[in-house]
Amino acid sequence: MSWSLAVIAGVAAGGLALVFLGLFFLWFYILKSRSLSSKTSETGSSYPSALVEWNRGAQMCFAASGPSGDHQSLRQFTLQELELAAKNFNESNYVGKGTFGLVYKGLLLDGTLVAIKRRLGYPMQEFVEEVQSLSKIRHRNLVTLIGYCQEDGCQVLVYEYIPNGSISGHLYDTQRDPTVRLEFKQRLSIAIGAAKGLSHLHSLVPPVIHKGFKTSDVLVNENFIAKVADTGMVELLQRIEGGCPSQTSESNVFQDPEIPTLEELREASDVYSFGVFLLELVTGREVALFISHESTRSLAHWVEGHISLNDLIDQRLAGSFTSRGMKCLIRLILQCLDLSGRRRPRMGLIVLELERILETEMALTIVMGDGTAVVTLGSQLFTSS
Repeated sequence: MSWSLAVIAGVAAGGLALVFLGLFFLWFYILKSRSLSSKTSETGSSYPSALVEWNRGAQMCFAASGPSGDHQSLRQFTLQELELAAKNFNESNYVGKGTFGLVYKGLLLDGTLVAIKRRLGYPMQEFVEEVQSLSKIRHRNLVTLIGYCQEDGCQVLVYEYIPNGSISGHLYDTQRDPTVRLEFKQRLSIAIGAAKGLSHLHSLVPPVIHKGFKTSDVLVNENFIAKVADTGMVELLQRIEGGCPSQTSESNVFQDPEIPTLEELREASDVYSFGVFLLELVTGREVALFISHESTRSLAHWVEGHISLNDLIDQRLAGSFTSRGMKCLIRLILQCLDLSGRRRPRMGLIVLELERILETEMALTIVMGDGTAVVTLGSQLFTSS
């Protein structure tokens, strides 16, 4: 009997202890909740502080990467950073003069090679707005705009550095080794890259018109992948200069002869400029230096008149192309150079045609081997289908 009473007493005591323990945890929870509520009310938030900080961090990451999160935001450099990168804009870092201004090669502190374009200009909000807009245009075949700077009477644009420079230097730079040549398939591949860059610009909503496309704007990287430079540069200069001259230069063979003013240039005008670029790929020469002023308004007729001669196709291409491929390319050039913009092909179709020509060249040269598909340069080029 005494043993049973002891068991009952023990169970009762244990139960009472559990009740007191439960009351203690309830009191502690209420006290902690009041303390947490007091802290969050002081910060003006109804969320725990850790959650608030996490949300802030997420918002900052979103702002840095942009809505799509697929590329970094435009960087604002200091002039001191860029002077350090370009060795105080030393002559040894000088690359050349471009549409925007003097161009220098630079090395940022993080090891990134950049092309720094500098011009005189006072700080302007319009400059920042236009640059921010251009920085959103990104494509594998367009030179990427990394950042900008406005300080000490200078306006600066910072682009990715393209190591092999402009294709124009490889085509007709007399300082380069004359024995080095770009074969026909390489030139087609470069043309495809440039066409894809322009096609992307035209596919945007609203379409972006380059307005100043020329051979020197086609840069090639270490793998000779083409990238179009100076996208939107004409628009940028027009805006920050309060409207640059609207009349196009008569000496510029790349400008659409159908359109008299820069403001009216459209997609078909870029196509015309691209046709001149293709002509320089075929001839290996600077078009403006070997045609007369009268021929610039009917460049297609000039090409047709020289098909029967032996001075149209770059002699360095001998043995590297097929008659069929060259015929198709010249026909495409003539279509791009049509005086009527409505009859010119769109850049998307040009990409497809160039890819078709390259595929045919690859197939034929694989079957016959390079050097066996040679045609007579000149009169025999268009004698058969």
